[in-house]
Amino acid sequence: MTRSTPPPVPLEDRRFDVVLFGATGFTGRLVAEYLAAHADANGVRWAIAGRNKGKLEAVRTELAARDEALHDLSIRLADSHDVPALDELVPQARVVCTTVGPYAKYGLDLARACARHGTSYCDLTGEPNFVRSVIDECHDVARGARARIVTCAGYDSIPSDLGAHMAWDHARRAHGEGLAWVKMFTGRTKGAASGGTVASALGLMDAAKESKGVRRLLLDPHGLDPEPPAADGASRAGDAFEADQRGVRFDEDLGRWTAPFVMASINTRIVRRSHALFREDGGGYGQRFHYNEAMSFPSGPRGLVTASLVTAGLGGFFAAAALPPARRLLERFVLPSPGEGPSREAIDSGFFEMHLVAETESGRRLRGRVAGTKDPGYGETAKMLAETAMCLAKDGARLDPRFGVLTPASAMGMRLVERLRAAGMTFDVHDA
Repeated sequence: MTRSTPPPVPLEDRRFDVVLFGATGFTGRLVAEYLAAHADANGVRWAIAGRNKGKLEAVRTELAARDEALHDLSIRLADSHDVPALDELVPQARVVCTTVGPYAKYGLDLARACARHGTSYCDLTGEPNFVRSVIDECHDVARGARARIVTCAGYDSIPSDLGAHMAWDHARRAHGEGLAWVKMFTGRTKGAASGGTVASALGLMDAAKESKGVRRLLLDPHGLDPEPPAADGASRAGDAFEADQRGVRFDEDLGRWTAPFVMASINTRIVRRSHALFREDGGGYGQRFHYNEAMSFPSGPRGLVTASLVTAGLGGFFAAAALPPARRLLERFVLPSPGEGPSREAIDSGFFEMHLVAETESGRRLRGRVAGTKDPGYGETAKMLAETAMCLAKDGARLDPRFGVLTPASAMGMRLVERLRAAGMTFDVHDA
């Protein structure tokens, strides 16, 4: 990042607290609706932004139909790759909140601009290759400009990241010690995969196919730690605890059958990055802290069969998606397109829960639960991203003075947990 920029505009002189970039997409509209309902109560001045003025005006009209005050909601224009336009947009905001993905294709110029101008940033990415690029290119610049660049602030990866952080906070406060390990497991969940999530997953597959470096990154459990992966291809795999689960297992600590969780490839790396960033400050979650996660199913024969079928289905999907003819059929007839999403009734009837089991350094067991009451990839994700943006914009005095490319936990920690609890999510942990 060698682009020359003037000193950052002081935060108190910025016109907006939050600019929502990508407000015309399916998820972007949901975030806009959430901000419309909650920004005023939080004292948040906000605007919507994107590349198409007509579509942005249509979003504003929809919002104003619910609240007449939003007839005057500000609109800003910029394209994801128009760097001069981004350099004009970004200094107007304390925080830029973006839903424009796949982020590896559309996100890097915006992250760079935020780092240059000392503007905090949050997104919904679940793409490890994009996060690694942002770390390598933006961390030092953002730290120097006192910006918090927060990736993975939706269902990827807030439940995992804040769940582990909550367990550590409880162990520290209740027992004065750190954690030896945390295991996170999916529970009951009802929701649909978004077109943007599918596009990101397929783009990541393509990138891995074309790049040895991306393949190496995806195989490294610590690939998003502060230091980059080894250039010689050596993996920091560590012990089997942190290796991504590939098959069906019975977990004795949980007492349930488990299967690979497709989001673990990003969630686990984000949790480990949080731990590594806290260690840089002389802390961390524990001297020998380990983390992993998986899907979970009942303990009996039915659970074993279900876990086996899910594992086989995941393998079959990725095998088919790797073959061009099958990929074309999937994209045409099965998979949602970017910008598509479920009905509002489906979003409102969705839910998710994740369970954690943890052990402190002295051997005490903890159990916890993170849950949401709407579709995880849409309703709850919109809530998580919007609350992240408002937390970054308004709660700076209550946050640790940590800057750079961060995670939700390392940037906002228990303050964001408090916000999400107040917004209706469950974050609970207790001694087992």
